[in-house]
Amino acid sequence: MTATHTRPAHTAKQEWATGLTAFAAVMLFLVGLLDIFRGIMAIAEDDIFVTTRNYVFEFDLTGWGWIHLALGVVAVIVSFGLLRTAAWARVAGVAIAGLVIIANFLSLPYYPVWSVVMITISGFIIWALCVVQRGNLFDLSEERPMAEARPPGGTSYPHGPA
Repeated sequence: MTATHTRPAHTAKQEWATGLTAFAAVMLFLVGLLDIFRGIMAIAEDDIFVTTRNYVFEFDLTGWGWIHLALGVVAVIVSFGLLRTAAWARVAGVAIAGLVIIANFLSLPYYPVWSVVMITISGFIIWALCVVQRGNLFDLSEERPMAEARPPGGTSYPHGPA
C-alpha cells in the first residue's frame, strides 16, 4: 500500500497572507538597502547632510551613519528570512522596522523628507507582518506549477467568481 501525498489547496486567505509577507520582505530589503546607502553617505561625507543646532538628540553624523549602516545590514538579512516565512524573521522584522522608525525620527533634522518616507515604509512593514496569522502562510520558496498558482477561471476564489 502506497501513500500519496497531496498538498492542501491554497485558499484566498493564504494567498493574501503570503502576499503581505512577500510585500514586507521586499520593503524591508529596500529599507535595509537604502539605510546602508544612507549610512555610507553619513560616514564618508558629513557635509551631505544639513545639521541643525540646538536639537535635543544631537549626535555626530558619523555615529548616525554607523547606526543606519548596522540597521540596514540586519534588515537585509531579516528580509531573506521573511521570504522563507520563518517565525523568527517576522519577530525580527517588526523589531528592526521599529528601530528604523526610531532611528529615522531621531535623525529627522539631518534629512527630514527622507526620514518621513522611511518612517512611513517601516510602518507598512510592521502592519504587514502583524496582520498575518502564522497558520495562513505557505513557504514562498516552494515552487508551484502555474496551473496550481492560478485556477483556470482566472480567480483565486475556491467557489468561482463572486
